[in-house]
Amino acid sequence: MTDQEEQSLKEAKRKEKRATEEIEQLARDQARRKANLAREQAIEEDQKERKTKRAEKRATEEIRQSARDQARRKANLAREQAIAEAQEARKLKAKKQTRE
Repeated sequence: MTDQEEQSLKEAKRKEKRATEEIEQLARDQARRKANLAREQAIEEDQKERKTKRAEKRATEEIRQSARDQARRKANLAREQAIAEAQEARKLKAKKQTRE
């Protein structure tokens, strides 16, 4: 085999090796992109779930707070009515005693 044929053979092997390496690199890049996309989608899904849970928790707490507020208003109203009734009773008692 002549030097030129050996050179051509070596060059052909280098090209083949380079082509194989490029194909392997492309496959690794594609696998990396696919893994990154899957990770990003998992993160987005997790964020959606957390957002939904926060919204549900917030809605539940708003309902509880509304119920507490309503109970407090009802208790305040009852207390005010009791005070008004007691004052009215004292007035009536005072009037009755002044008549006697």
